[in-house]
Amino acid sequence: MKQFGKILKFELKGYLRNKVFVGITVFLMAAITVVMFIPNIITAFETEDEGSTTPTEFPIMLVSAEDETLSALIREYFENAFPSYRVKSSQGSLDEIKSEVISGNAECAFVMNSASSYIYYVNNLSMYDMNTEIANTVLQEVYRMNAMIQNGLTPEQAGEILSVQIESGTETLGKDQMQNFFYTYIMIFALYMVILLYGQMVATNVATEKSSRAMEVLITSAKPVSMMFGKVLASCIAGFSQLVLVFGTAILLYNVNKDALSNPLISSIFDIPVELFIFMIVFFILGFLIYAFMFGAIGSTASKLEDINTSVMPITFLFVIAFMVVIFSMTSGSVDNTAMLICSYIPFTSPMAMFTRICMSTVAWYEIAVSIAILIGSTIGIGFLSAKIYRVGVLLYGTPPKMGTILKTVFRKQ
Repeated sequence: MKQFGKILKFELKGYLRNKVFVGITVFLMAAITVVMFIPNIITAFETEDEGSTTPTEFPIMLVSAEDETLSALIREYFENAFPSYRVKSSQGSLDEIKSEVISGNAECAFVMNSASSYIYYVNNLSMYDMNTEIANTVLQEVYRMNAMIQNGLTPEQAGEILSVQIESGTETLGKDQMQNFFYTYIMIFALYMVILLYGQMVATNVATEKSSRAMEVLITSAKPVSMMFGKVLASCIAGFSQLVLVFGTAILLYNVNKDALSNPLISSIFDIPVELFIFMIVFFILGFLIYAFMFGAIGSTASKLEDINTSVMPITFLFVIAFMVVIFSMTSGSVDNTAMLICSYIPFTSPMAMFTRICMSTVAWYEIAVSIAILIGSTIGIGFLSAKIYRVGVLLYGTPPKMGTILKTVFRKQ
């Protein structure tokens, strides 16, 4: 235990002295600070602009129809549907209307062939131009209104029929997937980035110590289990501390700027229930540990730093496949499909799969308990196996040995 404490302390100091690690943490905290204050900054500039400049006039939208009654009705509806335009009726010819648009006197024009047919004229069609979509919806209502009036209803009666409001309510008996989607996605993506970043870092640190022959000295004075667990837990603490600082900053600044950030999407990200937050921590830590142990064991088998990327590729592919299965299931809305059910009990995929199912579906407590128990047992087992591989791997040089050969050597020594 004393050896483990010393190794853990030494590795943690290494992370704290790492300028890249500290720099990335500070940069992320600063970036989040800027993002959280953007609404206040925009509001401040808008206030200054309103006080120092006069508002610009809205662009002109022309509406042309042979039937003056129809033209007036469409103009009335368009004024409400297009508040950022000055809607004007035009009695000019088609060529005159085109000239108005081309010259810039009008930004666009709707030329009505009938109550249900029109041509939209615009000089340069923006990829964000939604005018025709809005007009189609409005003109459907105008057409119905016009048809009702022609069949003897007064405009008031037709307006009452078209403006009837439908009352509805939704009661969710399970989980609201839309509400939980965003923080589920953030947790999965954070786990993905941290495992790949810190797992690679663990493997690189082990390979660096091996290439410098420092391992040969350390392995004779400390137990492999102490060294492996010390290195992995140190990386876990460092990574978790970094996430706490980054997300803690985000949560703190969100509460400070809660009024300016009053957006349902942003609120859904930060208003994570306590129960789900606890599950997130459990699966995050266990998922990180199981992969970090594997990365550490693989790192001990590499004789040169150049071999690390090739050596860890199978683990990386395994993790990427698990990530893709979860993301595809989330975006498809079916998180209880067969693939996710299987992945919920496989220790290499359950940290993401089971957490996603807990957030976006109804999962029985015993399923969660079984998944966590399998994950804990697998993490401990892989941790001890990695320590044994580590002891054998650090003494092997030359061509990286095959994993099958290493495992045979490990079990032969039992």
